[in-house]
Amino acid sequence: MKKLAFNMMSLWFKIRDLLSPPSIILSEVDIKPGFCVLDYGCGPGSYTIVAAELVGPSGTVYAVDINPLAVQRVERIAGKKGLSNIETIRTECATGVDSAKVDVVLLYDTYHDLEDADAALKELHRVLKPNGTLSFTDHHMKEHDILAKVPIESLFVLSAKGKKTYAFLKQD
Repeated sequence: MKKLAFNMMSLWFKIRDLLSPPSIILSEVDIKPGFCVLDYGCGPGSYTIVAAELVGPSGTVYAVDINPLAVQRVERIAGKKGLSNIETIRTECATGVDSAKVDVVLLYDTYHDLEDADAALKELHRVLKPNGTLSFTDHHMKEHDILAKVPIESLFVLSAKGKKTYAFLKQD
């Protein structure tokens, strides 16, 4: 993605965040201090930054994106805010995060854009702790598509539906 396109997308996300603040969306997820959170497809970091504040200094947030501009933006914002609990990862799929390390994965408005969604879901399953949560939303998809595609190979089971998100539990 070119810099102009990324900046336009980031501007759109700022408007979106004013209308639907990330803190309201994340209130549907039970993120606690000390948690390890992975924001897959973090973009400019709207949810990453709020998640980092929720997990506090004893927690970790992995900000994962394919776009180097996204990773750079998250690093810059984290530096300005003094958030040392954010680690950025640039990747198309595999995160390099240890297996069964993550309490919550955020997969927000990314699924529709993934080249190999099944491989991404398998990677997210791998990094989640037993009974870890995949918090999912994608405004490009209808509910029946979400409920049909996310629980691939019985890796995840729907545990809750919020106003904006779906919570899927990792199945072993």
